[in-house]
Amino acid sequence: MATLVDFILHIDVHLEQLIAAYGMITYVILFVIIFVETGLVVTPFLPGDSLLFAAGALAALGAFNVLGLMGLLIIAAILGETVNYWIGHFFGERLIANPKVPIKKEN
Repeated sequence: MATLVDFILHIDVHLEQLIAAYGMITYVILFVIIFVETGLVVTPFLPGDSLLFAAGALAALGAFNVLGLMGLLIIAAILGETVNYWIGHFFGERLIANPKVPIKKEN
C-alpha cells in the first residue's frame, strides 16, 4: 500500500518507467489523473502540475506525441472542470442551506 501511495504522489518521477512498461495506456493514466484532479473536489493532492511539466518534457524528448498529449490533456481538464461545476451546481445550494455544514455564505 505504501508503494502505491508513493507511486501516485510521485508519478511525475515514475512517468518514464510507466511509458516504457505500458506504452499507450500511459495516455489513459494521464487523462484520468488530470480529469480526477480537476473534476473531483476531494483530490487536490494529486500531482497535476508537476505531472504536466514531466509529460511535456518527455514529449519534447519524443516519448509522447506532442499534439495528441496536448489535445488529450486539454479535453481531460475541460471535462474535469465541467464535472466540478456540476458538482457545485447540484450540491452547492444544499450545502449552504444546511445549518450543520459550516460554510461562509459570502466570499
